[in-house]
Amino acid sequence: MKPVVDGLEEELGDRIQFIRLNIQEKIGRELAPVYNFQYTPTFIFFDAQGNEVWRTIGEFDPQKVRDSLK
Repeated sequence: MKPVVDGLEEELGDRIQFIRLNIQEKIGRELAPVYNFQYTPTFIFFDAQGNEVWRTIGEFDPQKVRDSLK
């Protein structure tokens, strides 16, 4: 999964900010209940105003990220 996300970040990094959290680290444990995630990987897409647009757990379709930017 990391290579897919790395590729998207390289491709779209000027249009979208990728934030990676490890729920085993302090900040990940603190943010998990705030954003209601408990499984990894969890992908959450927010719009520019910080509203959650969609989320998925496990595998995801990179095209969905591209389409969400349109």
